[in-house]
Amino acid sequence: MLTKRIIPCLDIKDGRCVKGVQFENIRDAGDPVELAKWYAQKGADELVFLDITATNEGRKTFAELVRDIARHIDIPFTVGGGIGAVADVEVLLQNGADKVSINSSAIKNPQLVEELARHFGSQCVTVAIDTKYTEATGWKVYTRAGTIETEYSTIDWARKVVDLGAGEILLTSMNNDGTKAGFALDITKAVSEAVSVPVIASGGAGTMQHFADAFQVANADAALAASLFHFRELEIPDLKQYLKTQGVYVRI
Repeated sequence: MLTKRIIPCLDIKDGRCVKGVQFENIRDAGDPVELAKWYAQKGADELVFLDITATNEGRKTFAELVRDIARHIDIPFTVGGGIGAVADVEVLLQNGADKVSINSSAIKNPQLVEELARHFGSQCVTVAIDTKYTEATGWKVYTRAGTIETEYSTIDWARKVVDLGAGEILLTSMNNDGTKAGFALDITKAVSEAVSVPVIASGGAGTMQHFADAFQVANADAALAASLFHFRELEIPDLKQYLKTQGVYVRI
């Protein structure tokens, strides 16, 4: 049985960790290096570091910050934001990242997924999918930090990127993001059943039960949260002990 993973997400803007609600109303959440150290000590299984404005502002993720974070932790670390070429990934991996996450660049150029998988291996390539549900369109994929609706349905896009070589899907429900009302179990379950690679549930965690639901109802392989952890509303050791009592296999 594979261990279920708990993953804090560090959204970075101007060198600081921030958090919003439904991709808006951004507020400061602390220093990313200090948070990374804290999470590694508290039992996080992995970290995700996303430069949330890199794509919109045409910047590359700061390799120096990646290197600083990697120097202080001993757990796997995924980096995303502004990645558009093999050379970008080479720099990030050389500076200590274990995996990279691509989103808008994959939609703009799907062959990038295949190219990165060929150069670095599928295990290094995570495709982040920002999805939103409306009655008119169902679950659709959004790009440019959740500001632009694409032509892709969420299930079709997940299947496509896995076929191209993605080794993992980071699925964020924009409807649920920051609400603490629970993960989007229906679309997470649908994606988990549609692809053969691990799926990370993201967006909406508010209670320990929400994590259990992500694993036991939606069949997610990992669950990601930000503000819930950043503002100490929920401690990772307590969460893992709870999940263990619920029959979820986690690393203690």
